[in-house]
Amino acid sequence: MSKIPTLEEMLKAGVHFGHRKSKWHPKMKPFIFTERGGIHVINLEETQKQLENALNFIEQTVSAGGKVLFLGTKKQAQNIVKEAAISCGEPYVVSRWLGGTLTNAGCVLALVKKYRKLKEEKATGGFEKYTKKERLQLSREIDRLDIVIGGIEQLDKIPDALFVVDIKNEKTAVREAKRCGLPVIAICDTNVNPELVDYPIPGNDDATNSIRCLVNVVAETISDIKGEAEKAKAENPVAAKK
Repeated sequence: MSKIPTLEEMLKAGVHFGHRKSKWHPKMKPFIFTERGGIHVINLEETQKQLENALNFIEQTVSAGGKVLFLGTKKQAQNIVKEAAISCGEPYVVSRWLGGTLTNAGCVLALVKKYRKLKEEKATGGFEKYTKKERLQLSREIDRLDIVIGGIEQLDKIPDALFVVDIKNEKTAVREAKRCGLPVIAICDTNVNPELVDYPIPGNDDATNSIRCLVNVVAETISDIKGEAEKAKAENPVAAKK
């Protein structure tokens, strides 16, 4: 598991800044340190504790071959979430959540299969048999699907866990995950109910530095786990085949 960010590192990233007191959710009380100037300050010791719990769960999930879907469609999170997910080889959604991704997975996975097939056909010259107009239409379809499902191209089934940056912004996805019994890990600011997720990580979900601090440690943990698995496989290929 990657090193938990220090209190100083999280302070510098602004992880401790919550919302105005008037916007708080009472269920976040255990994770709030104090209030300054009408703004709630998150207890970063609790953030460290909850982050460790979340990373332990992620480690167990990935070690067992599970997939963690990264989700962050708010503007300040999109690039951070995408880059982090790609760096550790996990699926992601950063444009918009396609309703039914989890609860109607059959239809969504069929779209993923179509997307992969079209990309492969184009890459291998299969589009040459079509007219110029048909090739243009197919290319546009690939572009459309890339925006909607490009980040989940690798999925053949629903993921094993969902990692969310802002559960208020991604309430539809969180609701779907709960209906499917899918564990949810999430950065929870002071304006949300942490009981809606399985592994809440108290923290600022608006500032880019804060989001990067917390998202990157999740990605690094997954990369470390996969790296250890590859190393073990290389050292003992016979055992890896069993």
